[in-house]
Amino acid sequence: MNRVGVFASVVLGMLACGCVERELDVRSNPPGALVYMNDQEVGRTPVQKRFVWYGYYDVQVRKEGYQPLKTTTPVIAPWWQWLPFDFVAELLPFHFKDTHTVSYTLAATPHTEVNPEDIVERGEMLRGDLESSRAPKAATRTTTRPTTRP
Repeated sequence: MNRVGVFASVVLGMLACGCVERELDVRSNPPGALVYMNDQEVGRTPVQKRFVWYGYYDVQVRKEGYQPLKTTTPVIAPWWQWLPFDFVAELLPFHFKDTHTVSYTLAATPHTEVNPEDIVERGEMLRGDLESSRAPKAATRTTTRPTTRP
């Protein structure tokens, strides 16, 4: 086998072996919250999500009984994923795993006492507003016969 063939085999072998796995581990307090990243549902916490791109993610965390949380979360690349090191990391015959863990704490929705009399009073007020906003009936039109000219 000639040198070019050996070199090509080594390069192809290195390309086939290298691998970088990126994973985002999302947790919340309390657990079981529904997570959206960039307007796509990810799942309920704790949840692991594989990702391809580093950068900023718009995150929404929701759970019944808690105030929804909207935030932007940075996912920054490690040094071995910066240029030109990322090319070498992809070519090496090793398996790299980059795991980022983010955690969110939800605040409980404040419990307010509701007075039933206030609700009835508000409903009656809204009913009065609705009745006063009704349009009057349209006036009936009188129809006359068209005149004809000889």
